[in-house]
Amino acid sequence: MRAAVFLVVLLALGAPVAAQRQSLGIFSQWGAFSESEPRRCFAIAEPMRSPRALDWKPFASISYWPERRVGGQVHFRPSRVKREGAAVLLKIDGRPFQLLAGGVDAWAPDARGYVEIVSAMRRGIDMTIETRSERGAFVREYYQLRGAATAIDA
Repeated sequence: MRAAVFLVVLLALGAPVAAQRQSLGIFSQWGAFSESEPRRCFAIAEPMRSPRALDWKPFASISYWPERRVGGQVHFRPSRVKREGAAVLLKIDGRPFQLLAGGVDAWAPDARGYVEIVSAMRRGIDMTIETRSERGAFVREYYQLRGAATAIDA
């Protein structure tokens, strides 16, 4: 049920490009989608536990952009704008990864980081993202990784 609601919300958020977006499947907590303009595909999930979002839905995604020769690009959007200078820490089954972040978005620091994170996600059980909000509150979001590998492969 949660996956169906997630799909409806995701498609509603992208209404202007919904005609170009195609679902490749819902795999537990993860969805896989493709878009024709620009040509890309991605696996995406909402956190299972998160502070109430303000103006956007938090998510974790892994994107592939064939024409740009970019694959396995990891992107996170926490529920809060991070504090200036605050670290964003990703943990997969307790293994830490330091992310680069700006405002509301966070990424791996380089291509090697993308490979390591995606590899850990494929084998992992759960994942958390932690930071401090611009007001100083501790922000932790929890994701289940069940279905992530299948969504990435789709």
